[in-house]
Amino acid sequence: MAEVKLLGVSLSPFSRRVEWALKIKGVEYEFVEQDLQNKSSLLLESNPIHKKIPVLIHNGKPICESMIIVEYIDETFEGPSILPKDPYDRAIARFWAKFFDEKCLPVLGKTWFGQGEESEKAKEEASELIKILDNELKDKKFFVGDKIGFADMAANLVTYWLGIIEEASGNVLVTSEKFPNFCAWKDNYSNCSQVKEHLPPRDAILAHFKARFQAAADATAPK
Repeated sequence: MAEVKLLGVSLSPFSRRVEWALKIKGVEYEFVEQDLQNKSSLLLESNPIHKKIPVLIHNGKPICESMIIVEYIDETFEGPSILPKDPYDRAIARFWAKFFDEKCLPVLGKTWFGQGEESEKAKEEASELIKILDNELKDKKFFVGDKIGFADMAANLVTYWLGIIEEASGNVLVTSEKFPNFCAWKDNYSNCSQVKEHLPPRDAILAHFKARFQAAADATAPK
């Protein structure tokens, strides 16, 4: 029986945050695929508060919330550091991780799945947020330091997944002309060997989001 289990969804960027942390540390683990339409008793028992993935189970003890799990992995297992050693750099990495989760993700969700005026307003706000990121990434390869770290992992949705979701929705937010630094960072991230070898299949993600957008369109279509 594996000492480390990860309850997740293979196409989820939140599960991938944790997987990449485990791989950076060289930790062997068992991935337990979850069906979010029919949640397993193990998931519900392991995360009774939110009932969400991912959940890391280490020596029988569950840890929830993807970036909390990443910090736990960084502190628990030997291997390359994910958070910087310098206290100031650690604080900056946590700041940008929080910025992604609390500012960017809700707005992007409304951009893609909101309706009418809400969606249009969210597009404008998303552009402003990406402009902030573009300015921060000027003359930088990654958010903190010269290798992928904590903040970059938190931002994984807007690296690999963003372009696929844009294709599925027909709604393009990011171009290299508008946001050159942001796009250069995206390329650095996606081409990094630590990430590139473990990306989920593009076609599967595209099919998933096309189905979601079609279902949303059907739900709002006149009867």
